[in-house]
Amino acid sequence: MKTVQMTLTEDLVTKVDRAAKRLKTTRSGFTREALRQALRKLSTLEREARHRRGYAVKPVSSGEFDGWTEEQVWPD
Repeated sequence: MKTVQMTLTEDLVTKVDRAAKRLKTTRSGFTREALRQALRKLSTLEREARHRRGYAVKPVSSGEFDGWTEEQVWPD
């Protein structure tokens, strides 16, 4: 692992410390997990944006998914 220095407000440090205590982890452990989640969210947002751009360039054509209509059976 690598040690990094970050500048945080006192209020944020207090909130992180409280959350870490509730989760029975350390400030560093809590922060690592928060950063991992933020990176996963960013990745998801970027994929969604690529999909939107792709469908804007090549919209779904009429009848393109008709073969799947019978697969969309909802239980009663």
